[in-house]
Amino acid sequence: MIYINQVLQYTVDSKRIRVIEIYDSCVYIVDIDAISSMPKKELYSNLLTEVQQGELLIISDPFAKGVIDSELTNQQIQKREEGWSIIQQYCFPHLKTLFQKKGREQKIKEIAEESGTSPTKIKKLLSRYWQRGMNKNAMIPDYINSGGRGKEKTLTKEKVGRPRRVTVSGEYQTGINITEEVKLQFEHAINKYYRKINNYSLNDVYHFILRDFYSDRYKENGKMKYRVWEANRIPSYHQFYYWFKKLEDPKKDIQFRKSAKEYELKYRPLLSNSKSETNGPGTRFQIDATIADIYLVSSLDRNRIIGRPVIYAVMDVYSRIITGLYVGLEGPSWLGAMMALDNMVADKVEFCKQYNIDIEEEQWPTHHLPEIIIADRGEFEGYSVENLINNLNIIIENTTAYRGDLKGIVERKFRTLNGKVKQKAPGAIQKEYRERGDRDYRLDATLNLKEFTAVIITLVLHHNHKIIEKYPMEKEMIADNIVPTPINLWNWGIKNRKGRLRTVDRNILRLNVLPREKATISRAGIKFKNLLYGSRQAIEEQWYIKLKNRSIEIVYDPRNVEKIYIPHDYGIDFETCTLLEPSQQYKSDFLEEIIFQQQLRNELEEIERSNQVQLTINTDTMLEDIINKAKKKKKQSQHQPRSKREKLASIRDNKAIEKELHRQLEQFDLESELVDQKGSVIDFATKGKIEEDTPKKSSSRLMDKLRKKRDEEFEKDK
Repeated sequence: MIYINQVLQYTVDSKRIRVIEIYDSCVYIVDIDAISSMPKKELYSNLLTEVQQGELLIISDPFAKGVIDSELTNQQIQKREEGWSIIQQYCFPHLKTLFQKKGREQKIKEIAEESGTSPTKIKKLLSRYWQRGMNKNAMIPDYINSGGRGKEKTLTKEKVGRPRRVTVSGEYQTGINITEEVKLQFEHAINKYYRKINNYSLNDVYHFILRDFYSDRYKENGKMKYRVWEANRIPSYHQFYYWFKKLEDPKKDIQFRKSAKEYELKYRPLLSNSKSETNGPGTRFQIDATIADIYLVSSLDRNRIIGRPVIYAVMDVYSRIITGLYVGLEGPSWLGAMMALDNMVADKVEFCKQYNIDIEEEQWPTHHLPEIIIADRGEFEGYSVENLINNLNIIIENTTAYRGDLKGIVERKFRTLNGKVKQKAPGAIQKEYRERGDRDYRLDATLNLKEFTAVIITLVLHHNHKIIEKYPMEKEMIADNIVPTPINLWNWGIKNRKGRLRTVDRNILRLNVLPREKATISRAGIKFKNLLYGSRQAIEEQWYIKLKNRSIEIVYDPRNVEKIYIPHDYGIDFETCTLLEPSQQYKSDFLEEIIFQQQLRNELEEIERSNQVQLTINTDTMLEDIINKAKKKKKQSQHQPRSKREKLASIRDNKAIEKELHRQLEQFDLESELVDQKGSVIDFATKGKIEEDTPKKSSSRLMDKLRKKRDEEFEKDK
């Protein structure tokens, strides 16, 4: 039910309204917080529906307070009497007309003329009357706590519950009872403020309740202000907390305050374990990746930091043994996952030997395919998953988004590996946020990718022989005196549970899972990642000459660029391509490092490109300067005109003369310094020096030709 003089508050914008009249299935309301508010017409059924749906809350009348005349000033009493007299004498007879929008302005003007006041004052008095409780004390000017008791709901008994301990003037404050309306206010505030990503505390929410429902609103310097009511008119924090615990929904609170993903990841009940879904080794493998907490250096130049590597691990759920491993700079991605799957079926003795680690097969005996692989959606959706399913009969179970806990076994192992790396290796991340003045741990990077891989292999070998804490042991294991280490559980499971282990030729697996790309065929060879390869088939079929196929699909291993593979016969066989001599220098490098070097080269060329532009501009300027000077000299030397025919006819003779002239200028003279000195003649009879007054004249063929040419030109000019 909705009553006259009842105060309601909207949940969306906290707007407060008062019901001033109900008739003819209509309700007339005013905004009690506006400076001036005239009645607005609403359907009773609409308003009731909003109340029932929780869009409108029933709240206490903020103006319902007893006012003692002795506490008022003479001016306040005088203003109250004057305003009440105008309302009672001139407005009451016309209230039905004033409720209606049509004709209201005209009626207000008539009342103003009749009462001898202005229309603005009549509007102000009517607004105050309707907003503040429709009683005589509503006319008290600028008295925000004015208003009568109206029809506020009263309890049939005194406040229930424990009395408050705080006293005012020696008396206990009684407070209020928590009615259904108050509970609704609590629930509204919890949904609006507490169950939000803002993460407001309960104390904050309690303050919001007081602000929205138990305070007076007024404006000061154009800004809204709030004055909380007295303690005996508001619920206490303890009352709010008590009902909050009653209304509490932990699952909903976590999902709204944090996220549904975080609830599933960190807070959902754990009523089972991963092992319960397996019946032996090879039933389920989990695969996941993590970025290692360490910075590495380039194998080409240890002064260059290349960033943090990615570790991919494949782990058997039943035994907890690590069955596959990949450490590189690729990922987390499909490519990195494929590298780990390739290592999963590899001979671990040979794998460790590549990193100068010698082991026996018993130390790491895994080289099998599982029945099921649990992986992330992003890495195992699409790509070559169909090949795994159709050709190798492996079931791929993708975890739901942000549910890393579904691969909890391998996730925990990553935390252990990163912890060991931080303890031992230089360049490891020691803390997430460095303070001012702290040394940058990235500058301590020392290990390259190959050395760090050897470190991870060592830790994996240690894990395979380490006792697993809280492993759900079976009765038969205890009877057989099995210590729960991954190696022991693996071997015991194969013997007693059989499991679902299968083997496959590694080359066939590679054809199905290794990344595929296009290589270009040119006269220099098969070009892939700027590396050149050759193959027997390409030579026999003369690919390099015919160039019929400009590109061809190849399969490659980023960890071994010495070979790439061309699949054929519908994936049953393949053609091996090996590095040609120009690219042999890269045969022992990882593809990531080769790409890094190529990027470095491109960066250096890009940096130098601006200098090259400047050099080209300067060169062009110098060329233009030389040419312009030559043009100027030619123009100055053309005193006597010559025909075009004469110029062309003398080219051969001019060339011969110029050649002879340059031969004289370009000849080597090893005694040039002695020739430059002034010569003297010695008389052997007197042994005295004979001074030469004039230098000896000499002639040459060149000078003769020059004189002859000069004479010919002179004769022609005559």
